[in-house]
Amino acid sequence: MTDMTILIVDDVEINRGLLTEIFGDEYNIIEASNGVEAVKVLNGDTKISAMLLDLLMPEMDGLGVLREMNKNGMIKSIPVFLITAANSNEMLMEGYNLGAVDIISKPFTPHFLRSRINRVIELYRHRNELESIVAEQVEKLNRMNQSVIETLATVIEFRDCESGEHVKRISGLTNLLLTQVSNTYPEYNMPKAEIEKIALASVLHDVGKIAIPDGILNKPGRLTPEEFEIMKQHTVKGGEILQTIPEIMDAEIYEYSFDIARHHHERWDGRGYPDGLKGDETSIGAQVVAVADVYDALTSERVYKKAFDHDTAVKMIRNGECGTFNEKLLSAFAAVEDRIRNREWLSE
Repeated sequence: MTDMTILIVDDVEINRGLLTEIFGDEYNIIEASNGVEAVKVLNGDTKISAMLLDLLMPEMDGLGVLREMNKNGMIKSIPVFLITAANSNEMLMEGYNLGAVDIISKPFTPHFLRSRINRVIELYRHRNELESIVAEQVEKLNRMNQSVIETLATVIEFRDCESGEHVKRISGLTNLLLTQVSNTYPEYNMPKAEIEKIALASVLHDVGKIAIPDGILNKPGRLTPEEFEIMKQHTVKGGEILQTIPEIMDAEIYEYSFDIARHHHERWDGRGYPDGLKGDETSIGAQVVAVADVYDALTSERVYKKAFDHDTAVKMIRNGECGTFNEKLLSAFAAVEDRIRNREWLSE
């Protein structure tokens, strides 16, 4: 028994019967007398290999079915053949625009019809299998990226006793803030997958601290001007470290990681370091990490200071005591401030 199924959608029973007779020996057949029934079948558990779809039907016509398939993405994996006799060219053109792959003209010619549909089904089957293989490879690559980044983050934790939980909080804050910015400001809009990659890359924002001497990195008192200049070099060193391993990371994550490691201390007015970037010369990802980094540093106890409470930290950020930030970013921060205060994002 074949594991491939054809869905025949036509309000005329005779037409369904003829098509069932043509394909019944090679495929499992499911029949639907209108578009509503067809959509129920498509949303069920049965895997459909192809659909033969009449355009003119009661309750929901063929174009309505195609629109539903476009909404849920099924049109990409299920080939749809339009059944037509004397339908208008306008309807056929709209059917093609909605993703139909071919036309079945009445009266049916069994041999040619089987040949055409078999070829398309085989093509879609191979394409779907290839997409599945690619998806598996992408998942493996994502797991490897996660492993590489977590390993580097562990190294940072050994060098800087405050960085272990710090980097986890930075990743969560980055995801929360960047999502809010993306949803609020069209110029910064980006897909969820990109936001997640930037949040993952943010874990490596302080990777350059590996190259900073212990005496400076964990000094309990205030740094001298000379020591601070050395500490500032962690941004440059971070980029240099990442440049040695680009081939073992996803290309996008590598670019985000390099950008964030080098530029998370840049400021909106150009008074940050190491490059003195101004305004949106700094990527929105690095800008968000900068705010998240400052907030977490203020609200965490360090060897050289006590932790500030949430309200004090927010006031210091808004007053420019930690450098200037993008006003749109600060507005996004305010919009999710209650969630930040309650640390809800830590469990998300």
